[in-house]
Amino acid sequence: MIQEKIVKTYSGYSALLIMALLFGLGVFILIAAPGLLKATVALIVLTLILMAVGFYMVGPNEGRVLQLFGDYVGTDRQLGLRWANPFYSKTRVSLRVRNFESGQLKVNDLVGNPVEIAAVVVWKVIDTAEAVFEVDDYENYVAVQSEAAIRNMATSYAYDDYEGETVTLRGSSNEIADILQKEVQDRLGKAGVEVIEARISHLAYAPEIASAMLQRQQASAIVAARHKIVEGAVGMVEEALNKLSERDIVALDDERRAAMVSNLLVVLCSDKAAQPVVNSGSLYS
Repeated sequence: MIQEKIVKTYSGYSALLIMALLFGLGVFILIAAPGLLKATVALIVLTLILMAVGFYMVGPNEGRVLQLFGDYVGTDRQLGLRWANPFYSKTRVSLRVRNFESGQLKVNDLVGNPVEIAAVVVWKVIDTAEAVFEVDDYENYVAVQSEAAIRNMATSYAYDDYEGETVTLRGSSNEIADILQKEVQDRLGKAGVEVIEARISHLAYAPEIASAMLQRQQASAIVAARHKIVEGAVGMVEEALNKLSERDIVALDDERRAAMVSNLLVVLCSDKAAQPVVNSGSLYS
C-alpha cells in the first residue's frame, strides 16, 4: 500500500528570479558577443523553457501528487506558486470537505419489509497517495461503496420496534448514524478517505406496503398506549389500596375491594370522562 509522503519543492518566486537572471544573461551575451556564444544562448533558452514547465499552483485545502515517469515522488501541500522538476507529473487532489447524497435505495430490512432509504455522507481525502494510487477513481469509489454500506446497514436492522428494546432504523437515529459512519469508513479507509459524518436523510416504507404498514403502526401504537395506561392504572389502584389500609381509613372486605378496583380501573382506563354515580344503598342489598 502506497502512503503519502511530503516532498520538498521550491518556491515559484525564487524560480522566477532565477529565470529573470538567466534571461538577462542571454541578452547580455547576444549584445556583447553575438557570433561567438550561440550555443550558450541556445542552452539558456532551453533551460528557460524547461523551467517554465515546472511551475504549478497549490491552493488552500489542496495537494499535488508528484510522479516521475510513473514513480511516486511525494505530495506537495505548501500553498502558493511552487516549482518542481519539470519532468514531474502533478496531479491535483482536493482536500476539502465534501458531501455525497445517495439516491433513494429500495432494500428489505431485517424482517423483510421493503423500505426506501437514502443517506448523506460527509467525507474528505486525508491521504492523497492512497486516493490516487489505491483506487481507480476515488470519487466514484466513495459513491459506490457508500451505497453498498447503506444497503448492508439497512438489511441488518428493522424499520421500527414499538417496544423500544432493539436498535431500529427509525427509532435509533443516533445509534444508526454511528453504525453507518463506521460501516462507510471501513470501506473507504483504503482509499485515503476520512468519513466525518454519515446520517440517514430519507426513510420510508416502500409504496406497495406503505398503507398496510401505516395501519399496523397505528394498531401497534394503540396497543402500546393501552399497555402503558393499564400498567399505570394498576399501579395507581395498588397505591390507593395500600394508602387506605395503612391509614386505616376504611376496612374493605374482598367484595368491596373488588368493586373499588373495578371502578378505579374503569375511571383510569376509559377513553371518556367517567360519569359519577351516587350509591345511596348498600352493595349487599
